Amino acid sequence: MDITSLENAYRDGSLRPTEVVERVYAEIARAGERPVWITLVPMADNLARTCELESRESARSLPLYGIPFAVKDNFDVEGLPTTAACPSCARVAARTATVVQRLLDAGAILIGKTNMDQFATGLVGTRTPYGICSSVFHADYISGGSSSGSAIAVARGWVSFSLGSDTAGSGRVPAAFNNLVGLKPTRGLLSTNGLLPACRSLDCVSIFSETCADAARIFSIVRGFDAQDPCSRVPSPGGDAAPWCASAEFRFGIPASDGLIFFGDEDAARSWRTAVAAMIDLGGTAAEFDYAPFAQVAGMLYKGPWVAERLAALGEFLARDPHDLDATVGTIVRGAGKFTAIDTFEAAYALESLRRETDAVFDQTDFLLLPTAPTHYTIGQVLAAPFELNANLGTYTNFVNLLDLAAVAAPAGFKPSGLPFGVSLIGKAFTDEGLLRIADRLHRRLAGALAGSGRELAATPPIPASGTPPGCVLMAVVGAHLGGQPLNWQLTGRKARLARCTRTGPDYRLYALANTHPPKPALVYTPAFAGEGIEVEVWAMPEDTVGSFLAAIPPPLALGTIRLADGSQVKGFLCEPAGLDGAKEITQFGGWRNYLQQRSLAVATSTA
Repeated sequence: MDITSLENAYRDGSLRPTEVVERVYAEIARAGERPVWITLVPMADNLARTCELESRESARSLPLYGIPFAVKDNFDVEGLPTTAACPSCARVAARTATVVQRLLDAGAILIGKTNMDQFATGLVGTRTPYGICSSVFHADYISGGSSSGSAIAVARGWVSFSLGSDTAGSGRVPAAFNNLVGLKPTRGLLSTNGLLPACRSLDCVSIFSETCADAARIFSIVRGFDAQDPCSRVPSPGGDAAPWCASAEFRFGIPASDGLIFFGDEDAARSWRTAVAAMIDLGGTAAEFDYAPFAQVAGMLYKGPWVAERLAALGEFLARDPHDLDATVGTIVRGAGKFTAIDTFEAAYALESLRRETDAVFDQTDFLLLPTAPTHYTIGQVLAAPFELNANLGTYTNFVNLLDLAAVAAPAGFKPSGLPFGVSLIGKAFTDEGLLRIADRLHRRLAGALAGSGRELAATPPIPASGTPPGCVLMAVVGAHLGGQPLNWQLTGRKARLARCTRTGPDYRLYALANTHPPKPALVYTPAFAGEGIEVEVWAMPEDTVGSFLAAIPPPLALGTIRLADGSQVKGFLCEPAGLDGAKEITQFGGWRNYLQQRSLAVATSTA
């Protein structure tokens, strides 16, 4: 049910949206609505919608024309009840959540609202009166929560993607347990307007899909500033820079071995080591870091005053002592009443101190690679120890939103038991797109089948590798800024990364400038010159560093636009005409390195 496959079927006429909707409802009827669904959009309403889409020629150009999806039942949808898996809390929504409306406006078809851990409190998926969801790979094992139903709806192939929410890991743990991609965006990039809050300052809208490419597609459609959401935000120029995602080499952090814990699950430990080896094969260099400060932050989420935000959201409702409140959820939320304002400030100070330590890790790495969950429990195990095992599942997820980080959970193969294993790529705020690109490569290296189906991941398109990395400017260099040359530090010091080596188009000539230190060449655009092109390196530079780079360029050099051999255009060094006085043409050498090498040979020969 991946988006591209459906689009191809619509395009060639082998399927229509109406037929897809009929098929989805038939499959749900055969399996039963519970425990995956809490409320379905009436089939008649969706058939009327698909008929309207099919009859309107302009609708076929909508980016999600006829694509079915689901949402967790803490999102408002006009005319449908929002229950958050607590029937006595249900209310019929007067408006549709911003992100859901954006999907509908893009032509997507909402099938219904899915089951969840009550009030989004838990990573297990067992805290609900609507029935317990299990992993699609084994009925005895939990689906993960709190976005349990949203993950299952995708893994079973009923919908192409779904929305969940993520405060502690609810958009990632269910992905790992069902062989899915789970995108937990940077806080505020996706509007939470119309999402019933669990912990308002930390809540994120998450995306479940079969592939990273699908997650990236949905992300691009629903992201964007929302004036109705006080937590909505967008990155400043260069704030989302991920130059490493286009580089052949990158550096990823992994916990030192004494910081890893799998609670006795040796199969998970072996799967983890396989994932690390695969990331290295993709061009990564693994760098160990001390996980202790991250673990300390993770422990603060439920043991610190942030849990009081849950009480703030539910206090009025809990005062009525609802009969259908899950006992574990009630214990967690009501326990928040013990925290004082002093506790809150002290915890905030402690968090900022720990942030200093965790930020230092990102100064040395591009992103982190962690297990998404340390192990996978049965439903019976969780029911017997609901607090302890839920806490265990958050070992590698609970810190992410507290530290304002982005994360992508990706499938990483299967354990001998037949249960899936997953890893998470975690990066600085706003690096979501870069993480998705690397996660896509890792997913394709480690996984075969899509979600819970027999369909092959290889048959789906990857995220395109070409193009400018997010938040970056592509900069072509021809001389002293090349790798290994004396001014290359001006690029690396600005965290630029080598994207590719190539040549200019044919209409460029190269000169060795006179009286420069260090020696520098000059690239000159010469219309109608039919050369073989000049060797260049193209570097991806964060947008917010271009100004300081430009300020360091001495005359007669300047930044301009350079056409490359493939016809694409990038920024790069060009020379003012007056700067060629006394310069020596070296076009015949094809590039600065070759010129330097030939000059060195000539000097060595003359002194021999």
